[in-house]
Amino acid sequence: MKHKTILFILITLLVVVSCEKPEARRPKQHGTTNFYDEVLEENKKLNALEKERLEKWISQDTIAEYKTSPHGFWYTYLTKDTLGLSSPKPEDVVLLSYSISDMSNGLIYERREKTYKVDKEDFIPALQEGVKLMKKGETITFVIPSYRAFGVTGDGNKIAVNQPIQSTVTLIDIKSKKDNEIN
Repeated sequence: MKHKTILFILITLLVVVSCEKPEARRPKQHGTTNFYDEVLEENKKLNALEKERLEKWISQDTIAEYKTSPHGFWYTYLTKDTLGLSSPKPEDVVLLSYSISDMSNGLIYERREKTYKVDKEDFIPALQEGVKLMKKGETITFVIPSYRAFGVTGDGNKIAVNQPIQSTVTLIDIKSKKDNEIN
């Protein structure tokens, strides 16, 4: 009998306690600092380390002369325009060929041709800016940190997460916005 009474009291307490109003969940607190600020600071450190490694790699290349872009990548001319031709402008359509290698010169993607509408289509972020530096007939090798290439996702195929790359690009042709409107 005593066991039944204790069991009855426990069940009654359980029912009373479980019938309280549900309380909304609160976001988890991460101390006194904001979680996103911590992630941002960590990414800045990782990007700075990657930049140091790439600058060291560039300094060891005694053959090529690399220029630093204000857009966060480096480049060197393999073939440079001597005729003073113009560079592509926004909405011009360019035909280019490009290949992608890792930083050990291991080929990731063989040479491919691409038609690209400047500033109007998605492309590798650094190359979107890099193409605007080029003139018809030029070939440039771009050294691109991961955050200006495929970043924290990779390309889902051959380019890994946070992988810096090299891309050698040849600008084959430029069709100006005016030419595109006529055709």
